[in-house]
Formats: sequence, structure tokens, C-alpha cells
Amino acid sequence: MTQTMQRTLSKTTLSHLDWLEAEAIHIMREVAGQCANPALLFSGGKDSICMLRVAEKAFRPGKFPFPLLHVDTGHNYPEVIAFRDKRAAELGERLIVRSVEDSMKRGTVVLKHPGESRNKHQSVTLLEAIEEFGFDCCIGGARRDEEKARAKERIMSFRDEFGQWDPKNQRPELWNLYNARAHKGENIRAFPISNWTEMDVWQYIEREQLELPSIYFAHTRPVVIRQGAIVPVNVPLVGGELTNLPKAGEEIVDLQVRFRTVGDISCTAPVESDADTVAKIVVETATTTITERGATRLDDQTSEASMEQRKKEGYF
Repeated sequence: MTQTMQRTLSKTTLSHLDWLEAEAIHIMREVAGQCANPALLFSGGKDSICMLRVAEKAFRPGKFPFPLLHVDTGHNYPEVIAFRDKRAAELGERLIVRSVEDSMKRGTVVLKHPGESRNKHQSVTLLEAIEEFGFDCCIGGARRDEEKARAKERIMSFRDEFGQWDPKNQRPELWNLYNARAHKGENIRAFPISNWTEMDVWQYIEREQLELPSIYFAHTRPVVIRQGAIVPVNVPLVGGELTNLPKAGEEIVDLQVRFRTVGDISCTAPVESDADTVAKIVVETATTTITERGATRLDDQTSEASMEQRKKEGYF
């Protein structure tokens, strides 16, 4: 069999996951080739877990040509933080953690009230980390199907010297040609799995047999029903302090739930579910009529905290 015939056969037998993975590998290698000092954003969430596997396939057996970076709100679910540290240690890769709480101590982040979601304030801490380490590109796990503002953004998304994104002034991306060039002080956000969907992520996790934080699988926890959303209450932080306390008059019930997306405790709601394996989650994802962030990210529900506005201010 000639090489041409072999290439033709391989093209016809590739699955859609193979194509998405190959595109993501290509984008990561483009970042490594064009950027002097990139970083891979890793939170311990499902999307960034897929990103780590793509990075392994792109660069192993060598070390990653970038460190891992997490902007911690200080109010993340302990299961996810424990998994983040464990996975970085297993890979032997450098993990840099910068916290919104540190920005609060410096006075660069000021909460309106103690219970305010810290998610939108991550942009300040991220920009501070970019300046501290001189990163010229941050590789993120955002996907276009998550939210309408993300669907507007290029795979190589240019940010100016203030870390701002202008959706009306973006670089063209023709075919698979990506431009990651930036002047000193400017920044690129690269999104290798931008063309993936939530279903693609779960099918990839199933195919690659990737380990996940337990929070993604069905489990029982105390919750209240608040404005139509399931809100976990009395959640212990890493230090043992309880957060997300119930409001007066709210009835606490034990409910079997799982998380579809994970962020700050104050704004991340689970969904009722009995899916305790990846295979069951794939089936549930295929049949649900609720969008991934629709009823699970409470901070997306207000115009003040809209994703597009946050991205203009420097958010992921």
C-alpha cells in the first residue's frame, strides 16, 4: 500500500474526536512555536483536564513548554483543588497559583459584600499574574458552545496592553493559520478546544479514561432551592470554614446532584442527577434540554456580570 493510500485511509477512519484532538494539538504547538512565555490555565475542571491530555500528546515525552497557572478565588470546591494539586504533581509540571484573596489584601479587588461572587474578580488577579511572570499568552479551555460571548472570540484572541478584549476589532483567522504575535505588554489568549462541545468533552474523557474530581459524579449533598436553582449550602472550604450559608427561611434538603461546570462556590449550582459514571453522564448530556451554564452558573444571570463585559475587562 502506498503512503498516499495510507493517508487517504487514515483520513476516512478518523473519528470527530480525532479531528478535534488533532486541531487542539496543532494550536498548542502553534502557541509554543510563536510565543516566548506562555502558560496553560489549569483549574482542575473537566475542560482543563482535557487540555492537559492534549498537552501530553503534543509535547510528551518532553516537559510542557509552559507552566500551569490557576487563578484561585479562595472559594473553590475542595474536591477540585485537591485534584488540581494531585494531577499537577503526577505530571511533574510546575503549577503556579495566584489567589483573588491576595488581590483583596492588596486592595486591587474590593467586594461589594462578603457573599459576592469572586468569579468576575479573577480577571484582576489574572492580569496581575500575567504582569508578574511576563506571560505573553494564556492557553484556556473555553469553548464556543458555553456562552454567546465565547462564540464571538477567535481561537487566538488578542488582548491589548490593558488586558482588554475588543469584540469588534479582532484579527481574521483564515483556515488553520493562527496569529499569536503581540508587542511587549500585549497578550494572547489561546483556546485550543474552542470548537469542542460539552458532549465532545465528555466523550473525550470517556475515550481517554481521564480521572475527574468526584464532584462531577452524582452524590448527595445539602442544598436549598433558590430562584429556581439548586444551591449547595454549608460547603466547607479547604481550611474547614463553612461558606454558602442558607438564608433565613430556606429549607435545607439532601439531594442527589452532580456538577456540569465548576467555578466559585458562591455562583456554581449543580443539577439533579443519578449519573455516577462517565457513560451515564454522556447519555444524560445527550438528552438534557438545559444548557451547560443556563441554570448552573448563577453569576451569568445578571447583565452586570455578563460574560462579554467580563471578557472585555480581562476575564478568560
